[in-house]
Amino acid sequence: MQRAAVSLLAVEAIGLAALTVWEVISLVRGDLSSLATSLALLVMSLLATSALAAFAFAVHTGRAWGRSGGIVAQVLIFAVAVGAVQGADAHWGIAAALALPAIATFAALIGSARRADEAPRD
Repeated sequence: MQRAAVSLLAVEAIGLAALTVWEVISLVRGDLSSLATSLALLVMSLLATSALAAFAFAVHTGRAWGRSGGIVAQVLIFAVAVGAVQGADAHWGIAAALALPAIATFAALIGSARRADEAPRD
């Protein structure tokens, strides 16, 4: 379960890094409605990418804070997925693309926490 959790967190970090690169390209091209909003989104994306990568590394090294942070991140991603199906611009495809990996990663993180708890202590 730990390998699955690490892999899923790493894939999420890579996906968010790709989205961040896309945001930078849009910023350079001038495809934006507000410079301040675009810069804020870029900074938040960089922070989230770094956090997910750190959580993946921490889970890989057996640190409990990586699992905790990863679980919180999955809950937040799921909340964004729920928001994607509400309102005038509701889109089920985007919601599914966000929710399904979040649920799988959440389950893997819970499973890896249980395994860590069952492991013999030195």
